[in-house]
Amino acid sequence: MLTLNHLSATVPISVVNGFLSEVDRAAAARLTGRSGIPYELLRKPGARVTQEQFSMLYRLLAAEIDDEMPGIFSRPMRSGTLKFLCLGLLDAPKLEVALHRFCQFFHLLLDDFKLDSRRERGLGYVELVTNPDGPGVSMLGRELMLKLVHGVASWLIRHRIPLIEVDFELARPAHTSDHLYLFSGPVRFGHEATRLCFDVMYLDMPIRQRKSDLKEFLHRAPDDCIFESFAEQMVCHRVRQCIADGLPSTPTIEMVAHQLHYSVRTLCRRLEVEGTTFQVIKDEVRRDIAIQRLTRSDDAIAVIAYEVGYDDPTAFHRAFRHWTGSTPTAYRNTVGPM
Repeated sequence: MLTLNHLSATVPISVVNGFLSEVDRAAAARLTGRSGIPYELLRKPGARVTQEQFSMLYRLLAAEIDDEMPGIFSRPMRSGTLKFLCLGLLDAPKLEVALHRFCQFFHLLLDDFKLDSRRERGLGYVELVTNPDGPGVSMLGRELMLKLVHGVASWLIRHRIPLIEVDFELARPAHTSDHLYLFSGPVRFGHEATRLCFDVMYLDMPIRQRKSDLKEFLHRAPDDCIFESFAEQMVCHRVRQCIADGLPSTPTIEMVAHQLHYSVRTLCRRLEVEGTTFQVIKDEVRRDIAIQRLTRSDDAIAVIAYEVGYDDPTAFHRAFRHWTGSTPTAYRNTVGPM
């Protein structure tokens, strides 16, 4: 049986399709198959895949088309780009210098955008500015580049940098809640800039990684750059883990608030600031565990329903259809245990 600890978020199929947009149907079918993702799942709008499936697909696709940001920008980032980027940062005296080099590296590499790092009124910023005469940068491209900045910067100083806020110029997308598990800070849309914001003190931290540490970092990519272990940096992640740890008995908001040393009112207010609610998180936890069970085990549907807090399998079927547009049985028949 799979344990509920260290629950990872699932990835919407829209993101998978975004990565596969540059390859033909035969290649997409072959690569998804090798990743444990049935090709038919790509045509189901509510489908989701596990973090492990997505990471495998990312690596296979990057190798297939020789592009470490597969098909995202107007020119490919050839194999070895991330390695040579990091090699150029390791001898920087502090993170501020490394981030300046990071920005310069991509200015030389791509015409799609430019990156600007700066300190301003006690805050550090890394801003992505699109080229008005360029091909444009998709929402996925903006997300990935900010993720890369944050992942590399945190690795360099051996400290996960808490983000005060993450802003995007583009309008709020359909799967807003998924951003809560991509960035360790409140995500806002429709703002004047696309940028990361963090405490300025991190710019003055020394680079603590060495060349000998780079191989392991590259081996774990893209996991360390795209997905994070938030370690209680945001309230919503702490709530998510509390709910997962409490299953199959679903904790109430009062129980979670007490466990986190908040009043219910304060907990609701903190979650509202982070762009979510207790009910939304509870549904996401149940959905993600159910998908992982259906994908990785041959447990009976009734057993899975009980494990995610449903005594009535019929209620679980209704909820799962609402989450994914498919019944648990149909989803399992499509995906099958890995």
